[in-house]
Amino acid sequence: MSSSIPSEAPSHIRILTLNCWGLKYIAKYRHERMSEIGRQLALASPPPEIVGLQECWTQKDFESIRDQTRHILPYGKFYYGGIFGAGLAILSKWPIEESSMFGYPLNGRPTAFFRGDWFVGKGVASARVRFGPGTADVAEVFCTHLHAPYEREPNDSYICHRTAQAWEISKLMRGAAERGHLVLGLGDFNMLPSSFAHRLITAQSPVRDAWREIHPDSSLAAAIDPVEKARNKPIPTAEFNLSENGATCDGSFNTWRWSENMRKRLTKGEDIVIDNDTPDPRGKRLDYIFVGDGGYPPTFPSPRWSVESVEVSMTQRHPTLLCSLSDHFAVEAVITRSSTGLKQPHPESDSESAPASPNSPTLHTTSSKQVSPNAALSPETYDHIVEMTHKYVDRERSQRRWRMAHFIASIFISIGCMVGVWFVGNRTYIGFLLILISTLNFAAGVLDGLIGGLFMSSELRALKEFEWEVRNAQRLVIAAEGSSSAKAEGDRED
Repeated sequence: MSSSIPSEAPSHIRILTLNCWGLKYIAKYRHERMSEIGRQLALASPPPEIVGLQECWTQKDFESIRDQTRHILPYGKFYYGGIFGAGLAILSKWPIEESSMFGYPLNGRPTAFFRGDWFVGKGVASARVRFGPGTADVAEVFCTHLHAPYEREPNDSYICHRTAQAWEISKLMRGAAERGHLVLGLGDFNMLPSSFAHRLITAQSPVRDAWREIHPDSSLAAAIDPVEKARNKPIPTAEFNLSENGATCDGSFNTWRWSENMRKRLTKGEDIVIDNDTPDPRGKRLDYIFVGDGGYPPTFPSPRWSVESVEVSMTQRHPTLLCSLSDHFAVEAVITRSSTGLKQPHPESDSESAPASPNSPTLHTTSSKQVSPNAALSPETYDHIVEMTHKYVDRERSQRRWRMAHFIASIFISIGCMVGVWFVGNRTYIGFLLILISTLNFAAGVLDGLIGGLFMSSELRALKEFEWEVRNAQRLVIAAEGSSSAKAEGDRED
């Protein structure tokens, strides 16, 4: 394997992102599926040149994929983070010059241990890939897996987390664009094309959703969701959802979304075939490739890379187990470099076709976009983000008070139990019960004390930082609008 810099930069780059569903001890047939994912990547023709993987939790699974793809993707990085890992990996045809792992400041709650988002150290895996000898022949690859939604927006209790995470990755991608590098945002963003987080990313950073570049009229959600119903489109077929809507999750073709009875038939060796015309009301797009290397002049130079093609891939099943390789399908895109630069799209071209709900206001840019790339939204939208943050802060503070109260109460209860043991002695079973109650009560109280006093305090501080950034960006917008109004008034007087 040569580590030399390529003598000539490519004019085309093929990119792939896949959520592998590699949860240790939980994901079924993990070893077999991960091995087959590596084999299919190795057999791909033409092969991908930059790959982002999510939910690749173990070093062993990463090495299995890496060993099989080393001849086409000789460079790779497995990312560590959190208590149980980050689950992120990046593979590349070209040398990785630098690598970083950015943990999200706001990420889940430790009390929701049954969901696991807080424990896995979600963040952004970043790699600077050198694909040519020129100063700008660098791709900054950002691979991420945003917090999972457990309810529908706007009632999702974790929408504040996902919004803060979208804000963070948009800052990273914007910074890469400012350095004049190609920006690639890959991953399972756990968001719909109509979601607030999607609009935030495309407004706050000069990146384009690769799928909507090629399919601007693709679905905004699953057919059963209100935002998609409002478009009065017919229920899509399974094939249409793949080819036109880019549905990577919950579709009819994915065996892990089948009924228990159908999966049992698969385990018995029955090869069930899904007709292309099968109605597919639940298929939706959660996985994305964002591309950018420029923005809205004069803040950024004109983009040089365009999206040539995009498709849903890795839809084949395991050859012997007959199951899908993951509970998500992959997204694959080819981007092309232009020597003259591209016609700059309108800042909100990605969200014009996405109607806004009252709880998710349309994000729109102002003239301040050309003054500060962090001042990309309307003042009202910043107010919406702050309101969302305050609502979550109020809930967390209330929970913290109850947990700290439980911790203090547990101390007095334990002391009371010890006093009771002193009086009754060891003559009856009552002493044993009092000691048992005291121990269990104090353990639960200490746990609540740690969660309320340490973990929640850390989360509340992260929310304060996030609010300050939002308020600061809002001040830039208001100042820029005031300057523009004053200039316009002066022009009229002249």
